[in-house]
Amino acid sequence: MKKTKLIIAFLSLGLQVMAQTNNLIVFDQQGEKFWAILNGMKQNADPQTNVKIEGLNANTYKLKLIFQDSTKPAIDKTVYYQNMGTEETMNVVVKNNGERVLRYVSAVPLAQAAPPMQGQSVVNYGVAPTQSVGGSTTVVTQQTTTTSPDGGASVGMNVNGVSMGMNVTGVQAQQTTVTTTTTTSSTGDASYNQSAPPPANSGYVMPGYNGPVGCPMPMSHEDFESAKNTIASKDFENTKLDIAKQIVSSNCLLAEQVRAIMKLFTFENSKLEFAKFAYAHTYDKGNYFKVNDAFQFDSSASDLSSYISSH
Repeated sequence: MKKTKLIIAFLSLGLQVMAQTNNLIVFDQQGEKFWAILNGMKQNADPQTNVKIEGLNANTYKLKLIFQDSTKPAIDKTVYYQNMGTEETMNVVVKNNGERVLRYVSAVPLAQAAPPMQGQSVVNYGVAPTQSVGGSTTVVTQQTTTTSPDGGASVGMNVNGVSMGMNVTGVQAQQTTVTTTTTTSSTGDASYNQSAPPPANSGYVMPGYNGPVGCPMPMSHEDFESAKNTIASKDFENTKLDIAKQIVSSNCLLAEQVRAIMKLFTFENSKLEFAKFAYAHTYDKGNYFKVNDAFQFDSSASDLSSYISSH
């Protein structure tokens, strides 16, 4: 019994080792495509507008973004992680003087991070980038126990290529393989696991709408419901807001979808902050007045109107 508990503890340790990593999301809100170079290694084979890098196990990394448009200078940034098990998001913005800089957006625990969304390229740090159409992200944990001639047993474990082993005496022979696979959809000419963002001339036309358009293709009903459920599942207001921003930064929403997410927040200032952030990622900007229904106070609607006028 004691030996069995020892094996279970050993397996638990292996899973903890696998979990003690960080993720980094980098995106360009103007839609400029780039290559992400982390510690001198290219992460994405093709230039993308949104790259998620998984499996970072150090506290500091040197990041360089090289843009597909060679007229735009590269950006250098040092990325710091204070805690393991964190997903940080950074955004390329253009300052008033035209300089392009990389700014911190948010950080959430991996357990609370949103799943990869449409248009986001997901890569594993240290794995050579390859071009692909379609694909999946697979995490494999394999445990084997075999009996040795002296009656003892050798327990081995492989977690995403990291091997660990130990010998235990008096354990009966058994062999178990556990494979966990997470598959993400992918279409078109996308790299890695996620489909590329639809082009501006994708042909989507909103029935009955003739106003200004802020982004090319709104989220599908299924994707939006999944995103909304992810946000609603969180207990803390700040966590909801961080995840909502992360989702919106990589997608295109309708004004009604923005309003639906706003209603998930409890506090008025959270609703207002999200409404301001989501405006740049809304397809039917001419319908943005609809989000005012989610506010409790007229002053919030006035504040949002002033923000939109200045942008």
